[in-house]
Amino acid sequence: MADLEILTVHDPEQLKILRSKSRKVRAVTPSLVALAHRMLETMRRANGVGLAAPQVGVLQRFFVAELPADEENNRPAETYIVFNPEIVKKRGEDVGYEGCLSIPGYIGEVARAEKVVVKGLDERGKVVRYRLEGYIARVFQHEIDHLDGILYTDRLTSMETFRPVEEGQEEAAEMEAAR
Repeated sequence: MADLEILTVHDPEQLKILRSKSRKVRAVTPSLVALAHRMLETMRRANGVGLAAPQVGVLQRFFVAELPADEENNRPAETYIVFNPEIVKKRGEDVGYEGCLSIPGYIGEVARAEKVVVKGLDERGKVVRYRLEGYIARVFQHEIDHLDGILYTDRLTSMETFRPVEEGQEEAAEMEAAR
């Protein structure tokens, strides 16, 4: 399956799409589910942990995310495909570094809610609720922001935290900065 193109802020036409608000998904169709699976493959090849539909040029409210397997703690990978996600509850604050496949080669510090409850639809069109905390809560909030045309750079705690890293190593740099 061919990779999808990930839009970046470096191209003015692509930035316009990334800054647009996405439309609600009217029905979870087989073609949208197939696109979501292609997005997962594209995200994995780019070493990302989340990818929202606008990042591949589709202005509809859905995203994919995946936490890799944690062999130390004997946890399998967790994969998410969420249509029409909505944060229904937030609690606490967690400050951490983020990167983005649409802003390659940079990371910055962002304050997010520590715990969130997200409601949406799964790939069968069934209502799901996720109670999330820590890193995966951060990922969901980052991807939901994309659906509203918001980039993590809009939420930086300070411009001084925005810094270059080796392209493709954003996630590793995020983890290193968290230590």
